[in-house]
This record gives sequence, structure tokens and C-alpha cells, in this order.
Amino acid sequence: MMILGDTCTRACKFCNVKTGNPKGLLDPDEPRKASEMVELMDLNYIVITSVDRDDLPDFGSGQFASVVERVNKDFPKVNVEVLIPDFAVVPEHMHTLAKSNPFVIAQNIETVKRLTHPVRDRRAGYDKTLNALKFYNENYPEIATKSSIMVGLGETKEELVETMTDLRNVGVKIITFGQYLRPSLAHLEVQRYYEPEEYDHLKKIAYDIGFEFVASGPMVRSSYKAADYFKYLEDKKEKENA
Repeated sequence: MMILGDTCTRACKFCNVKTGNPKGLLDPDEPRKASEMVELMDLNYIVITSVDRDDLPDFGSGQFASVVERVNKDFPKVNVEVLIPDFAVVPEHMHTLAKSNPFVIAQNIETVKRLTHPVRDRRAGYDKTLNALKFYNENYPEIATKSSIMVGLGETKEELVETMTDLRNVGVKIITFGQYLRPSLAHLEVQRYYEPEEYDHLKKIAYDIGFEFVASGPMVRSSYKAADYFKYLEDKKEKENA
């Protein structure tokens, strides 16, 4: 589910979410609504994401935390994954989010360093994402971190390996790869469509680099079958106890 409204303060060239200035608008009832949705849909795993909210003093971290805390309180057996903005990499705001105790924290690096701009908004950044993920891994090692890479934007294999290595070096455990698809003529063109076997190759490289869990395929996105990571952990625990 997406929180913090439908208007993003950033304008990444791969994303078709509405861009503008929400002028500080927040729904104070959002935590309750999120909890209600979990109950209505009888969920056991939920991914909570949002637009970027650079118009808010805390960049939306407080609202994120309130939603996660409410779901955790009402449904302690439900695993809550968050796909978050960078919160400008302000430690205070990142602590606010992490202290709400999500199961997984995801922050997408999206593309390789060379293509970060113009692919991502100027307020986003390759090092910014790495620093955010490093912060969570160093301060909250019990929470798994995750990131995602789009392919087909003109990156090279060597650059993909470099990006994977950079993510792993800051402690990221989960990574996904998926094909970039152009949402409109105003967005970046697709430079290349990857073949199925190329996704298998990327998966193998990622596991060789040391990632704990990898999802890779043309239609894979950051939240694609996100609960599979929990299933992986359960299977691993069962094998260890056998």
C-alpha cells in the first residue's frame, strides 16, 4: 500500500507518479486505515511504500513510523516491509522509521552510478541511498535491508556488478532486478530488453557476491513476491533444526 498521498515532490524520469507540492497535507487517520486494510484483506505480509515528501519537516518518517507501529500493534504476526524514501539521510528521521520495527527496510538504488542522473531526481542519489542503507545496517542489524535495480537503461554488466558490490558492502541482504518499462513518451526510452537467461545470470552473480535472497526477472519489481524472503527464512530455520 502507498501512504503519504498520491503527489510526489520529486520527478524521477522513470516514474509516472504525479509530481507536485502536497503543501504539507497528511491524513492523520492513515495508520488506522492501514490496519483496517490488513484486516479486510486478511494479510500476513504487507509492503508499505510512499511518494517522496520533501515538503514535510521529517520527510514523512513520522507518518511511516505511525503506520508501521499501528499494524504491528494490531497484527503482531503480520510482517511489515517498508519501501521508503531516503528521508534526506537525516539520522533523526531514519531512527524514527527504524524504531517502529519493520521486518524489512527497502530503499531502491534504481540504477548504476553513471546513470543516476538523469534517471533519478536530483535530490536523490547513488551515494545517498548507499549511506541510508548503511545507516540501517549499522544501527539496526536485526532488520534486513533490501534494494532494487532496473535494467535496460543503458548500463553495462560491469556497472551492474559494481552496484551489487557497493550494496553488499554496506550490508544489504536482499536485491531484485527487473526490466525498465517506459510509462509514457515523456519518460526515458528503453535502451535494451534483457533476455530471460540474463536475469538468471544476474541472480547467480548476486548470490556469488553474497546476497542472502535475490529475485530477478523481466517483471520483477522491488515488492515482487516480497513475502518469499520470509518463506526463505522459515525454510532455512526448519533445515537448521532438522
